[in-house]
Amino acid sequence: MHRELNDEELQDLFAWIDKIPLSRPKRNITRDFSDGVMAAEVVKHFFPKFVDLHNYVPANSTQQKFSNWNLLNRKVFSKLDFHVPEETVRRIVLCTAGAIEPVLSTLREKIDKKLEHTTNNILVESHPAEARLVAELSEMKKEKNTLKDMKLQNTMKYYSDMDPTFRLILREKEQTVMTLQETLEILQMKVNKLEHLVHLKDMRIEDLTRHLEMYKAKGSKH
Repeated sequence: MHRELNDEELQDLFAWIDKIPLSRPKRNITRDFSDGVMAAEVVKHFFPKFVDLHNYVPANSTQQKFSNWNLLNRKVFSKLDFHVPEETVRRIVLCTAGAIEPVLSTLREKIDKKLEHTTNNILVESHPAEARLVAELSEMKKEKNTLKDMKLQNTMKYYSDMDPTFRLILREKEQTVMTLQETLEILQMKVNKLEHLVHLKDMRIEDLTRHLEMYKAKGSKH
């Protein structure tokens, strides 16, 4: 969180913030975010239920700024597995140059991670058939392994009554065929899995796009 961002990272961060509707115009990011109110609004934009904005008072006093940031750490950031250290909060509150940017960058990463996790849960809840398919594929793989072991035992019993030389040749041929069959099955399972993952990825993109449009619509109403 203390790492300085390069110019490209800063521009990307500023572009991300500019897309979020905030209650005050963004003039100087160091001063704008010093009281924690706009940081609360950022989280509110993505997770409306996480933040009660009336708890965060716009302030010039150092004491109130600390109060806002401490409340953010306890009530909001904890839900994102995120915490701003006390020394960093002090630097932000005192409007120290370069203090807020790494915090907002890390907050952005935590928000993205939480959004992805939430979307995955939505997919599982909304598409139980997909979850069942994954479970069935796993069970089929176990059954194939069991059948392969049984076939091997039967083959060994059959070979025991043959001429040793002929038995050796047949074993080699059988092993080659089994290896090829197993390779083919593995390749087919990989193809099926890739197709399944692509399908899930497409649904995740659609859900994320729908959520983003919903958040934008909510933000435009405020």
